[in-house]
Amino acid sequence: MSTQAKEKTYTDTEVEERLRKDLPRWYLEKGSIRRKYKTNSWKGTLMVINTVGHLAEAAWHHPDIAASYAWVEVRLKNHAAKGITDKDFDLAKKIEDVVQWQPGREGGALEGTPGDQRFAYIKYD
Repeated sequence: MSTQAKEKTYTDTEVEERLRKDLPRWYLEKGSIRRKYKTNSWKGTLMVINTVGHLAEAAWHHPDIAASYAWVEVRLKNHAAKGITDKDFDLAKKIEDVVQWQPGREGGALEGTPGDQRFAYIKYD
């Protein structure tokens, strides 16, 4: 018998409330929290997939990913707990922070990608 306590799963109402508060571009559908990122090309799509893959592996929490030429959909659900847990919210927040990062807006030494469409890869919200 496992001595590990079952993780708390959230009700749909609790999930939707937390998404509204903390992750407004994510939504609940079919038992997963989801987010679709729009990209400018296959190159951007692959960059998002690899970013999500790295973060998920580091967190040891693995999303479902669907993709096409100019979009990536990330779906998070804690399969072991059979629901949405804090792990899903925490990983979603980290994915959101990294994929939507625009260093050029921070005023530091990192200038960000040029405004020229030839270099565009993510369609920022």
